[in-house]
Amino acid sequence: MIKPILLSIALLYAPMLFSQTATPAELTFATYNVSMEAENYVPRGTKGISEQVLVKELASGTNQQIRNIARIIKSVRPDVILLNEFDYVKDPQAGVLQFVKGYLKDDSDGAKGIDYPYYYYSTVNTGQPSPYDLDNNGKAEQFGSDAWGFGMYPGQYGMALLSRYPIDINHVRTFQNFKWKDMPNALKTTKPDGSDWYQPEAWAKFPLSSKSHWDIPVQVSGKTIHILASHPTPPTFDGAEDRNGKRNHDEIRFWHDYISETTSAYIYDDKGIKGGLKANSTFVIMGDQNASPDEGNARTDGIKSLLSHPEVNNDLPPSSKGGTEHTSANAFAKNHTAFWRMRADYVLPSRKGFKILDSGVFWPGIGEPMAELVEKRESSSDHRLVWVKVRVE
Repeated sequence: MIKPILLSIALLYAPMLFSQTATPAELTFATYNVSMEAENYVPRGTKGISEQVLVKELASGTNQQIRNIARIIKSVRPDVILLNEFDYVKDPQAGVLQFVKGYLKDDSDGAKGIDYPYYYYSTVNTGQPSPYDLDNNGKAEQFGSDAWGFGMYPGQYGMALLSRYPIDINHVRTFQNFKWKDMPNALKTTKPDGSDWYQPEAWAKFPLSSKSHWDIPVQVSGKTIHILASHPTPPTFDGAEDRNGKRNHDEIRFWHDYISETTSAYIYDDKGIKGGLKANSTFVIMGDQNASPDEGNARTDGIKSLLSHPEVNNDLPPSSKGGTEHTSANAFAKNHTAFWRMRADYVLPSRKGFKILDSGVFWPGIGEPMAELVEKRESSSDHRLVWVKVRVE
């Protein structure tokens, strides 16, 4: 696997990490699956694609879907935002910085520009080729379902974090290479006859994360807020063995264990440092978890356990008028975060360090301003931006 590359403007401006002196009274955190991966811009199944498809669209400055994504972000104006399904582009000038410069920073489409001088991204497991037949179809095809995380090229469906506040780059922890087998009581996949689904050699190397898990410390006036970012695999596109459903469950469980003193000792990061989050830390778990406690195909005990964790504040689940209208007969619709009718995306602050003031899903009702930005899948994304506003305490 590619060794993680740690990138942040904070490297260039290290003295600024603690330059702010007054803790802001309020912060807004957001997560958004932006569908900015190559197959969003070419016919699905196109051969030979790579992250260069996104590079081209970013360079143009005119892609309407990306302009709509930017307008939504500029409307909500989060202080820290995780972008899921933003392809990994090694050169930040062609990737994450071009998105900020070409689409976010300037006033456009009636929205005031917003700057994010700090960012973090790294490699992910999606599209990283394996030499094994991971889907057991009789062919070792390296990519697709035989990649370490489903993807047609390295970095597809990647992640990026944008922040208005400095990132302590030297203390970022990544868990891209944590082995699934090393999680106690991992939900190992078996065939109908009870034998192992994965070859022993494959299981020994199999990473838990379909993309990665990141612990990114953001510095706000000397206060450290740990952004715990991930994007577990969809619990579908498999068979009765439920290999993706089990992986989704354990990817979500990872954060539950990471924030728990009694269950985190087994964890190690990509530098070999063991253990989870230090006691009394302030954190926000963010990302497209591809699981709902009430609907869908996921193993619900995974997400339920995270939402009910005593350190996690889920007291004000984000909601929207648009979601309610989209599936009016569904009692859970107001909290849906995807057009395919499920709560999949989460911003979960710690109880310590924050008081939740407000939350929402950017999903305007029919006829409301900017409803056209989410009218169709191709208008922006099949997901909605989810945000939580907190008071720092």
